[in-house]
Amino acid sequence: MKGWLCMFKIGEFAKLSGVTVKTLRHYDALGLLKPARVDEESGYRYYSSEQLLTIRRIAGFKEQGLTLEMMRPLLAGPASSAQAERTLLLKRQELELQIQDAQRQIAEIDERLLRIERHSAVQEEGKFSFRSVGPVLVASIRESLPKGQLCLLLDELKQYVRSHGEEQDRELTVVWHSRSNCDEEPSDIEVAVPVSRLIPNSRRVTIHQMPGMEEAASYIHRCDPYTNHCTGMEALRTWMANEGQVYRPIEKQPVREIYLTADKDIYGQQRMAELIVPVERI
Repeated sequence: MKGWLCMFKIGEFAKLSGVTVKTLRHYDALGLLKPARVDEESGYRYYSSEQLLTIRRIAGFKEQGLTLEMMRPLLAGPASSAQAERTLLLKRQELELQIQDAQRQIAEIDERLLRIERHSAVQEEGKFSFRSVGPVLVASIRESLPKGQLCLLLDELKQYVRSHGEEQDRELTVVWHSRSNCDEEPSDIEVAVPVSRLIPNSRRVTIHQMPGMEEAASYIHRCDPYTNHCTGMEALRTWMANEGQVYRPIEKQPVREIYLTADKDIYGQQRMAELIVPVERI
């Protein structure tokens, strides 16, 4: 019984070591810190005062970021300094990769903050105006389909331009060649994204110069183009009527919607968009 005098029950040892009973049981299951003795009759676990050193070593390894699996060979057996060096170097490489990933994420956040600031300065929400629209080289897909499938069409186009080395997060344009009154019925829709150069056409994607407009009515607003009914057209027509009937829409030319906010820059459900309607002087 003399050898039991320096032993502590698991609860006592937990308080002494500063770890929980659950943690000690976990260490036992993993083989990191087995009880010094286990009473065969009661099943009570007993720990010795010398085992506090193991607890302190585990805490030190945790401060270095080592996992329990990584520290296992360093706690038991004849671990050499070379083995310790390999383990620490491996952890150091892992931490360097995490730092690089964190730096990349910080750079991405900084870039988005700049875009938010730039868009806020340039794009005035609720702004109506008459302006000209210049021609632009685009990749586009034109198809007759319900509005609810617009997102699939845009995604297909973005994947195509990305596969040819083009930036996919540029301003997206939706050209309504004809629009059904019911969102469940097909509309003649063309989706387009600017490209910096001539890339190959495909069976679905066409590279062409989207024509400009000498005069157009513009309305910058927020909307959810996929689910909500956008009242932008009604607002723009009302504004034009209040401007003294100087311009009227050219009915035979399609209306355009330009999504000014990239997909990854949408916070909430709505994105900034510009509705563009070709007009002519009355």
